[in-house]
Amino acid sequence: MSTLFRALILPIFWLAAACAAAPLPVVETIGGRRIESLTIRHPASPLTLVFEGGSRGTIDKWGRVLEGASRDATVFAYNRPGYGNSDVPMTPRDGRTVVEELRRVLRHKGLNPPYVLVGHSLGGLYMQLFARAYPDEVKGLVLVDAMYPRAVKATRDFPWAVRLAARVAYSRTVWREIEKLDETGEAVLALAGIDDKPIVRLINQPKAKPGEIPPIALDLGVFRNDKATFEMIRDLYPKARTEFVDSDHQMPLFSPEVVVKAIHEVVEMASAPRSTSR
Repeated sequence: MSTLFRALILPIFWLAAACAAAPLPVVETIGGRRIESLTIRHPASPLTLVFEGGSRGTIDKWGRVLEGASRDATVFAYNRPGYGNSDVPMTPRDGRTVVEELRRVLRHKGLNPPYVLVGHSLGGLYMQLFARAYPDEVKGLVLVDAMYPRAVKATRDFPWAVRLAARVAYSRTVWREIEKLDETGEAVLALAGIDDKPIVRLINQPKAKPGEIPPIALDLGVFRNDKATFEMIRDLYPKARTEFVDSDHQMPLFSPEVVVKAIHEVVEMASAPRSTSR
């Protein structure tokens, strides 16, 4: 093979191979509604990593995390109804509905349990509900600067200026999700705990005291910044590993290596024999 061929032709093949190896999101009609999703299938692992984004969080907000996590298991990420190229929903935006719609999409894609759930921000609250409602389908949980039950007040208790600003700044879908935050949190608390599963909690708060869930840095009168709430949140998952990260709320973009490491840890524990997984 000549030096000229290697210099001019081989890079083209390398580029083509790289492009072929990086799947793009697809839009499919599922249950009469267009849903945008991305699947990276693993040839050997029986696990599927299911990613749920935060409020206004689209597939791209996971950045390099999806590619990094795909080395461990099949990866599934999507834009839930009203996000990206997915159709705006007419259905309620409470957590139970979101979880059931997600499970319908997973079945349509042929992605069967067991799952390791990865949730960022509001998506973390939805993933807690998924894991508690269907514990037999879930092997582990990674909560990325997640929302927790009762952390946010009911929207009726928001300052009027915040309510007005939010309704202007957010899409109708996002506001409908926010309106159901309190209901979704109570639905999580009404179900049995899941602390028998491997759980890692990543929290963006580098100066927090060990073992404590710190107050929200930016409080606009919508968070319950009281000791009782923090203690309740801390005690939700007493066996979970909690890591405080010097990052940003958009942790998947700012600290992808931390998120991928946590996913790898949970996948490793979930894949181990039950007697040694915790």
